[in-house]
Amino acid sequence: MSAIVDRLTTVSRSIRIASINVNGIRAAVRNGMIGWLDTADVEIMALQEVRATAEQLRESLPGWELVNDEALAKGRAGVAIASRAPGASVRTALGPEPLDSAGRWIEADFDIDGERLTVVSAYVHSGEVGTPKQDAKWAFLDAMEQRMPRLHAEAPLAVIMGDLNVGHRELDIRNWKGNVKKAGFLPRERAYFDRFLGAADAAVTGVDGSTGTGLGWIDVGRRFHGEVDGPYTWWSSRGQAFDNDTGWRIDYHLATPELAARVTDYRIGRAPSWDTRWSDHAPVVVDYTLGV
Repeated sequence: MSAIVDRLTTVSRSIRIASINVNGIRAAVRNGMIGWLDTADVEIMALQEVRATAEQLRESLPGWELVNDEALAKGRAGVAIASRAPGASVRTALGPEPLDSAGRWIEADFDIDGERLTVVSAYVHSGEVGTPKQDAKWAFLDAMEQRMPRLHAEAPLAVIMGDLNVGHRELDIRNWKGNVKKAGFLPRERAYFDRFLGAADAAVTGVDGSTGTGLGWIDVGRRFHGEVDGPYTWWSSRGQAFDNDTGWRIDYHLATPELAARVTDYRIGRAPSWDTRWSDHAPVVVDYTLGV
């Protein structure tokens, strides 16, 4: 392990970080995740929908340093951060009780050549209009909006990654017109992202007409790719959504401006074909320059 730590802290200037909704870590490993890791050269992973105990997670990813937060319901949700070097500290509290955040939010700090990097793995509720599931999603997004300014103040180099279960803009969903009244693309949900990504301290009018204050975080994928459709990170199992690339971009790297300025590459690890996928989500992989 010491050789790996040395590579992270004294030699490497480019840190490759991935966000992956694994849709069950044990199933992902059975279906080929390790083969992908063998060539991806990832050093830190934010995992969502782990659906496993800490012991099962360790058995699935031998050789990785792991921290995790399990959901209260067995076999549901679950977030983790896997790294080639241990983090300095870990936090799992997002908001006050009874916020449903168990298995949905974990923060870890890393010392990369004297610089503090804070990594968050987040799994926002999928929601369902007019049900308690949507109420839980509103509460979680509210807590995120409260936490993000404090996190930025505490850790100028920070990234919130994960399956955030909201397509922010029309560019983020191929069939957006058919989803404007459905969870994942509701105007009120999208308005949170208008504020998350709005200019810091500026007045922001959300797509739903609400007003608020911009938090100044950066959507790394949108900044890197510009005004293009997608690239998508999740595809429904219905029809031929994957083959036709009828997808959603709901997996993100949201970075502080200071860290976003360090991005050198961004890619979606889309499988070459439906039958070679090991999750219904594709990894979102970003290279950051640190330790300079």
